Amino acid sequence: MPIVVDIDVMLARRKMSVGDLADRVGITPANLAVLKNGRAKAVRFATLAALCEVLKCQPGDLLRWEAEDAASGRRAPERA
Repeated sequence: MPIVVDIDVMLARRKMSVGDLADRVGITPANLAVLKNGRAKAVRFATLAALCEVLKCQPGDLLRWEAEDAASGRRAPERA
């Protein structure tokens, strides 16, 4: 999928556990895991806003776009 979720990066920077983040945001740890592992089909703006508030970050710190090779469906190599 061309959208990559970097919640793990922010959790490490904030020295916070997944369970603690889920509690503070008000979602289940299972739903946070689905989002964190890139298996979510969508994310509500309210959830994204709550994640940003708790982690003290911007949406772009949590989500990024990576090009995908159209023929194979794999990520294209990053350009320098």
